[in-house]
Amino acid sequence: MTTTELEQTRPMGDPISRLSWDDLRIVRAIAETGALAAAAHRLGINGSTIARRLSKVEEVLSVALFDRRRTGYVATAQGEEIVALAERMELDVVSVARRVSGHAQGHAGELRITTSDSILLYFLTPMIASFQALNPAVRVEVSVGNGAMNLARGEADIAIRATEAPPENLFGRKVATIAWAPYSACPGSIGGACPIAERQWVSYGGRLSGLKAADLVAKRAPADNVAYRTDSVAGAAAAIAAGLGVGYLPCMMGDLSPDIERVGPIEPVLNDDLWLLTHPDIRRSGRIYAFMSHCVEAISQQRDLVEGRLGAAHDPRATPGGPWRPLRFPAAPR
Repeated sequence: MTTTELEQTRPMGDPISRLSWDDLRIVRAIAETGALAAAAHRLGINGSTIARRLSKVEEVLSVALFDRRRTGYVATAQGEEIVALAERMELDVVSVARRVSGHAQGHAGELRITTSDSILLYFLTPMIASFQALNPAVRVEVSVGNGAMNLARGEADIAIRATEAPPENLFGRKVATIAWAPYSACPGSIGGACPIAERQWVSYGGRLSGLKAADLVAKRAPADNVAYRTDSVAGAAAAIAAGLGVGYLPCMMGDLSPDIERVGPIEPVLNDDLWLLTHPDIRRSGRIYAFMSHCVEAISQQRDLVEGRLGAAHDPRATPGGPWRPLRFPAAPR
């Protein structure tokens, strides 16, 4: 229920009309922190004020919104309903504010982007630079991480992600398929004296332990040969460049990294989709639309890089002697 719908359901003289948006924010803050003092600190008001406002809300509604326990304030069933209402109203407020702000600012103002380190490092950063050269009034802030930021709550304006399942509540488009291949700091073809499975490997762990590349290394190389794991794709590239082992990287990073070279063919099972995403409420704002359009055009010109088609024919560092041979691994133990 939106704020307007809530107001339309109230009869004239209804005591609920005495409640304000601030009252609902207070109830929500107490529920989330479990204490009056913590809620007061979060909202920037004093403890006596927040206690008085809570008493007012409970008096108007004629219900107890919290159980006062020794461990803190715990929302009752009625309190949970008020908290849910406050959350819906917050989304309404954020949504309207962003639409108004976006139309007013046009190609100016803050542009907050969230993406991963592998996309940002060599690939996205030049696109941001060329966009800002055309739109100097736009100030860009980039948050790097593999977790999803909440675009609905305004934590970011645009997400640029490698994913096969983008959130259904976001607006965007798939702009390319990200190819992955094995890379090494060592020169020479994969068919050297040391079989690939017997080499030291760089793989992924922590927040990236579920990455398809980590699963592939686990299936193909003995566990003792995995010398290094990281939760950063850029960190894996640095480890490969330092000689810690062979590892899988997105071609859009590996083929541009100056200290490593591709040592095998693309692994289709590691393919991922590259998505540009934003919230539907702000997709038509000037700076959002302009940046996404700029990226679509720039990525279309870089599609061969993203999809791994630069290969030996286009890479001056490629190993001489023709195309790569398939990676050969020993049969998996039965």
